[in-house]
Amino acid sequence: MKIQNIQLKSIGEERTLRYDFDYHYFYGISSNEYYKFEELFEIAKDDNVDFDNLFEEFQYCEIGNTDKNGEITPVTLDFSKRNLLDENYYKKIEKGDIISASKDDILIAKVRPNLKKYIRVTPDIESVYFTSAFLHLKAKAIPEIMYYCFRNLFYNNLMAISRQGKGYPTLSETDIRELKFSKSIIDTLINKKETLTNQIVCIESEISSLKHQTRTQQDIIDSCFGNEFGFDYDRFETLKAVKIFHSNNSDFSNNPDLRFSAKFHRGAGKFVMEQLNIVTDKKIKHYLSEPIVLGASISPDNYSDDGDGFYISMATIKSWSFNSEEANTISDEYAEAKSEKTVRKNDIILARSGEGTIGKVALIDNDDINGVFADFTMRIRLKNYNPEFAYYFFRTSYFQYLVEVYKKGLGNNTNIFPVVIQEFPLIDISLEEQQRIVDEIHSEIKKQDEINEKIVELRSEIDKIIEKAIVED
Repeated sequence: MKIQNIQLKSIGEERTLRYDFDYHYFYGISSNEYYKFEELFEIAKDDNVDFDNLFEEFQYCEIGNTDKNGEITPVTLDFSKRNLLDENYYKKIEKGDIISASKDDILIAKVRPNLKKYIRVTPDIESVYFTSAFLHLKAKAIPEIMYYCFRNLFYNNLMAISRQGKGYPTLSETDIRELKFSKSIIDTLINKKETLTNQIVCIESEISSLKHQTRTQQDIIDSCFGNEFGFDYDRFETLKAVKIFHSNNSDFSNNPDLRFSAKFHRGAGKFVMEQLNIVTDKKIKHYLSEPIVLGASISPDNYSDDGDGFYISMATIKSWSFNSEEANTISDEYAEAKSEKTVRKNDIILARSGEGTIGKVALIDNDDINGVFADFTMRIRLKNYNPEFAYYFFRTSYFQYLVEVYKKGLGNNTNIFPVVIQEFPLIDISLEEQQRIVDEIHSEIKKQDEINEKIVELRSEIDKIIEKAIVED
């Protein structure tokens, strides 16, 4: 146990009366031994984006498009080809949630900085736009070295000035200005700048080469299904870009609830359905072991730190798998009362509401997960069908577009229900063929995992090089 004695005066001198241990522990040392933030960095103020530049193809990166190694998977957007699947991005950008960055700039996530979602802007990604949820820093010296110091040497200091309330830790521009940097360490790094920079550039060149070989899981899944079943993605993308189209009055009367929205009658949606109907005449309902059901609602009183079960909400499956770290634990009494709303191995949980989340799925892939799924999700249990094949099919661009077409509601309050999902096509091939395609997807994902592991190893080498330079001084 760590014990620290501080004077009340020290707490009173801090503008927000902070009294958390880490803050006062790391900053109780004389500032004469440190460089202040302003001596080494400035916060960018000229990062506004000309909206006219967004009416052509561009890339946009949110915190969620960044991993713990600083690698990004930005989405490709174009306001002149605005589409339903990416509408949430367009709305955020219209509200000003977009910044531009330059080579060697450093971006640090304002929310949950403990996840190390920090980005150094290299020439490869200099043209990418970013969410304003990143703190945008410009280093006055050794930017390539300072970036790695944030991830390693100065990480504890960064966490000390972050604010941890009832929610996630956060950083603000005001907070980060309070950072102090060991003068002896910075001076050593500056003195060894040339040697360190050459070593870092060499390793980053190898990383860049590996990154050009990477593919996203979405690309792998779409490619495997497209090659296997002849999905015409080029035609699909062309139809999605069509803004003006004509419909007959009969088109409105030929659907059960007389839907007349533009998104429901778009040619892209009809095209996807036609392509799937060529492949199969079966629907999800033909393979259900039991009816699709919605989950259970919950109140704050039902949460418990002593519980063994999880509450599987939309937030816990937003990364296409169940993330227990994002989940709240529930009381044993609540779990027992909602026993009909629990999950077991091979269940598929689908988010039924919320822009940016609706349609996302997670496969429960082991028996150890004890959880109740939320009322804004639904549980799909299949029989005589490979649940992993179904899971990957549900992740295809075709299936996800059907969710966009058939959902109802306005703004962020959109919903889709089991009675609709069960009518979606489901590919009818043998279990052996399903497993063959699953194995192919696994093989491609494994290749990407190996590349990513190599990138992690190389970044670790850079950390060791910087640490060694300081120790040997």
